Amino acid sequence: MQELDRITHRPDVMGGKACVRGMRVTVGTIVGQVGAGRTIEQLLQAYPYLEREDILQALRYAAWRAEEREVQLAAP
Repeated sequence: MQELDRITHRPDVMGGKACVRGMRVTVGTIVGQVGAGRTIEQLLQAYPYLEREDILQALRYAAWRAEEREVQLAAP
């Protein structure tokens, strides 16, 4: 997987949720906006402190997390 160096997790920022470069913009916010039909260009206008690569990495991170699998362990 490509490095996701723009996605951060800090307990003191948004409760430790995955954020973009330590800012108070969560991956969930980005994904939700894209899911609502916003384009990358619209997001860049709405959040002028973000860069295109921030949005792309947020989407890649969300896709990676969605592909994680839970493995059921037998109860002891």
